[in-house]
Amino acid sequence: MSLFDLTGKVAVITGSSRGIGRAIAEAYADAGAKVVISSRKQPACDAVAAVINDKHGDDRAIAIAASISDKAALESMVAATRQRFGQIDLLVCNAASNPYYGPMAGISDDQFRKVFDNNVLANHWLISMVAPEMCDRRDGAIIVISSIGGLTGSDVIGAYNISKAADLQLVRNLATEFGPYNVRVNAIVPGVVRTDFARALWEDPEAEAALRRVTPLGRIGEPEEIAGVAVFLASQGGAYVTGQGIVVDGGTTIRGGY
Repeated sequence: MSLFDLTGKVAVITGSSRGIGRAIAEAYADAGAKVVISSRKQPACDAVAAVINDKHGDDRAIAIAASISDKAALESMVAATRQRFGQIDLLVCNAASNPYYGPMAGISDDQFRKVFDNNVLANHWLISMVAPEMCDRRDGAIIVISSIGGLTGSDVIGAYNISKAADLQLVRNLATEFGPYNVRVNAIVPGVVRTDFARALWEDPEAEAALRRVTPLGRIGEPEEIAGVAVFLASQGGAYVTGQGIVVDGGTTIRGGY
């Protein structure tokens, strides 16, 4: 068996109607997994699932819309996945939000809470829903998409960065708890990737040129390059990796951040 074969696995990926989440879902399907496409809007999820099923055949992807801010919706998504596919082997907590851009002194309490509710608490909820069955089977992999913002400071996305640092600690704690049950928990720590979420950082030619200058590889990342690491962490190839935050940033952080 290939070290990176995911045949027979069932994966839930949040925020997978576009960007990094979609790239991971498509890569998992290419590696043999059945995937659950989930984001807030059902039509967007349906469209991605249709693309995957057109490529791999019916029943390789299903679409279940759920807002990460709604615990009941996440519970329904998990239940529907089990009803359709039987179990959940892989979980990727990718969806996140950042409703505020500016100095910390200007962020409202509601905005601060939204950042932490969506970027940290929602991950805790979803992991708590799926980890028990993984522990019972003594097999499973959980991946949280963090950010190099969790490793650096910022004068404009401070709350977001704090939440992404919290995700890294969440991963370390849960890897410690679940390790005895052979359930691995890791984070991927992307730099700037060409997605809608990071559009403000790369759409402006001057801003993109500045990013290129501080990145040793001289370019912005692509969603598929994050997906490759996600396949590794979900597969037998990553079987001895847990509690880690794998930085995928073209070398930006070794130059002191962006």
